[in-house]
Amino acid sequence: MADEEREAQEAAERPGGGGKGKLLLALLLLLILLGTGGGGAYYFLVLKKEKKEEAPKPTVAPEAVGVMYKLEPAFIVNLADPELTMYARVSVTMELSSPEVVTEVQRREPIIRDAIIEILSNKTSRELRSPEGREQLKLEIIKRVNTILVQGGVRNVYFTEFVVQAE
Repeated sequence: MADEEREAQEAAERPGGGGKGKLLLALLLLLILLGTGGGGAYYFLVLKKEKKEEAPKPTVAPEAVGVMYKLEPAFIVNLADPELTMYARVSVTMELSSPEVVTEVQRREPIIRDAIIEILSNKTSRELRSPEGREQLKLEIIKRVNTILVQGGVRNVYFTEFVVQAE
């Protein structure tokens, strides 16, 4: 009973029943929450971004680049624009499927050049100025040249120079 009286007396002496202790406890909890929130924000905003920027190493080796063959000189053709006289200057490099195809391309180069000139001269400047038009042109050149070649073929066509100009 003496203990109960002592606790009652101490509680009476403390105004508000221990307000300083509750305030310290609340401040401590607030600091812990802010620290945890800041750490979480740093992790998600900074560390996750750094991990994404590290590119994973490919498990499969990229396909080897074929033999490159540049058609010299560059092609200069009149385009099929009906209203204006338009010219195109295009340098073409072909990626061949194997080194053996190089000798065949060299033997048939006049036929290949004629086919590419025919394809280019049937295009309008509007077709050649769009990325889709240039991609279509590459596909047409690949298809036409592959019909000319007997052994092997063209994997891809690259434009190393591409200029469309009005007279």
